Amino acid sequence: MRRRGFRSPSWTASLTWKSAVFLTAMCCTLAALLGFLVHTAVTRQTVEQAREKTLSRLEVVTDAYEAGEPLPPGSGIDPPGLPASLRALAADGERGTVVADGPHRPGDRDGDRDGRSGPAMWAAGPADGRALATWTDYSHSARTIGGLDRAIIGSSLLAIAATLLVGLFAVGRVTRRLHQSARVARRISAGDLDARVHDPRTARPVRAQDEVAIVAGALDTMASTLQRKLQTEQRFTADVAHELRTPLTGLSAAAELLPDGRPAELVRDRVRAMRALTEDLLEISRLDARTEQVDLAVHELAPLAERVVRASGTDTEVRVAGAARVETDRRRLERVIGNLVANAHRHGRPPVVLSVDGAVVSVRDHGPGFPAYLLDGGPQRFRTDGAGKGHGLGLTIALGQAQVIGARLDFANPPDGGALVRMTLPEYVRLDDGDADGNPGGDGGRGATDDPDGPTPRPPHAM
Repeated sequence: MRRRGFRSPSWTASLTWKSAVFLTAMCCTLAALLGFLVHTAVTRQTVEQAREKTLSRLEVVTDAYEAGEPLPPGSGIDPPGLPASLRALAADGERGTVVADGPHRPGDRDGDRDGRSGPAMWAAGPADGRALATWTDYSHSARTIGGLDRAIIGSSLLAIAATLLVGLFAVGRVTRRLHQSARVARRISAGDLDARVHDPRTARPVRAQDEVAIVAGALDTMASTLQRKLQTEQRFTADVAHELRTPLTGLSAAAELLPDGRPAELVRDRVRAMRALTEDLLEISRLDARTEQVDLAVHELAPLAERVVRASGTDTEVRVAGAARVETDRRRLERVIGNLVANAHRHGRPPVVLSVDGAVVSVRDHGPGFPAYLLDGGPQRFRTDGAGKGHGLGLTIALGQAQVIGARLDFANPPDGGALVRMTLPEYVRLDDGDADGNPGGDGGRGATDDPDGPTPRPPHAM
């Protein structure tokens, strides 16, 4: 069994988290470095002052010893508590100092439980093969250094907290602007070409632009350019379709007057194909304009799908696993199902199976499957698999009409071959507990139904 490695939480990948870690690490490093330098400098200065004071006292003690006078308090020959290292140094004929525990004297306030007083600065020198030593109180200096260390730690923590808060505030402003740009980019990719970032720094050119403002301005410019190009393309498609409609109507009428025969059949077939293409272009232009009106009603999904298959005249197997009622626009839903079935027969191979399971309609063929570009980015108009069949408009129209009625299309290639399209519709739920006006058993004005006793239709609305 393969053991899964540790995966850090997703929030640790955010710029705010990384900035917080970086700022904390840098502040701690800087505080530790400055604290070490200040501690070292102050400790060295304090020790030097205590050493000079103790060595001066040793000079006085040495003069008194050589003159045979009584030694001052805190001095003596090999006094108890003298550090062994300093004793050995004096035995070798040298003088030196060291910080260690001082001897306990009766009446010392700072004496501790083991009989020692606080820290002391010892100084010793040679005296007839023995150590002449004295000491001075070092506890005040030690307390000064300890207080300095605590002050350094406290000020460092305050500085780290203040720097972290200010840094997170500054980074938070940047990340909020970045998130706004990302949200606008997602809206544009979803089809909302009116979305713009409108970063304050781009709206007011007098202010200096940072990198985020440059990115936001470039995104707004790209969206405006893309919107103009798409609108030009949509207008061109609609204009061409409208202009072709009139001559095609006359051409269709003229083709019907031709004498029967193979040439006339070819002409009529090509005219019908051109009229179908023109109607598809008009439908796409209406979908692009987002002005479609939907006429919602409640329908039984399985019978509706069966009627579409019968009307297509294709050899399509229908399987019903579960019945469901859906609230939808019947004409648009029939258009979607019809296009999916026609595409399966045109580009796939039999058997073609249409399945109804609840509010899900699936169309499956056993052909070569969908091309990779379609699985990655969805259907694209005038782009097919290269076999020369169709214009790539059938699935494009199916996807657009599905979005109008609130359905979702998923495209996949099953592991055992073929192509699969799954359409998920919003399922109708009857409000048995009463409608919005308190009428028991009402449907709350949800729309018309295939049932003769169902609720009254509601007017269509724009998408």
